[in-house]
Amino acid sequence: MLQFDTTSWIIIMMCALMIGFSKAGIMGAGALVVPLLVSIMPARESTGFLLPMLSIGDITAIIYWHRHVDWSKLVRLMPWTLAGVVIGYICLGHITDELLMPLIGVIVLFLIVLHCWQQRRPEYQSKIPRNWWFAAVMGILAGGTSMLANAAGPIMVIYLLAMRLDKEEFIGTAACFFLLLNLSKIPFSSKLDLITPASLMTNLAVAPLIVLGGVLGVMAVHRIPQRAFDMVMQGVTALIALYLCLRPLL
Repeated sequence: MLQFDTTSWIIIMMCALMIGFSKAGIMGAGALVVPLLVSIMPARESTGFLLPMLSIGDITAIIYWHRHVDWSKLVRLMPWTLAGVVIGYICLGHITDELLMPLIGVIVLFLIVLHCWQQRRPEYQSKIPRNWWFAAVMGILAGGTSMLANAAGPIMVIYLLAMRLDKEEFIGTAACFFLLLNLSKIPFSSKLDLITPASLMTNLAVAPLIVLGGVLGVMAVHRIPQRAFDMVMQGVTALIALYLCLRPLL
């Protein structure tokens, strides 16, 4: 396994719990995972270290929510997402975190404003999300930002909110999407030596905590009404976007 001091191990275990909770419960609850990992390892290496943990979280979520996956939404999105992964792979190493994170934040804030405007204009509530270009733009953004910084979560939240899914379909579809996305990234990350046998052993060591976080996430979702769930998703996503915009100043 990779060698860490006690403080770093505590951070990794906290991240494992947050990943499980966010994957099977409240998307966005794992917003601190990336900055926490970057605090104990280089940003580039953290993307490869995080990828198997995210995949374990996705599998945990799918085991419980698989009956609620809306496959029609995934079929529209995945080809564009895979194109985004390739674009992100090509750009990897050419875009710095100082430029990338604020850019993602601005894009997500724009999408939130668009979503709020759409909600106030009933004639656009079904028109915009059903256009092919909407799935294309969201898929490329999700794939690219995921490959570059494991930061596709906020973009996927906006896409699923626009699809007006209930909370069970929201979580099940998101879990399936991210599992397919993360599996598609593994060959690229391995080729870049971001995933190693030592990092995989470390990931497996904290896998039980990811599963525990998933159980807690499922329990939390069952206690939250649909409207409150939608508001929480939108609010958490806006906070993440603001953090990304202000990150270079912090």
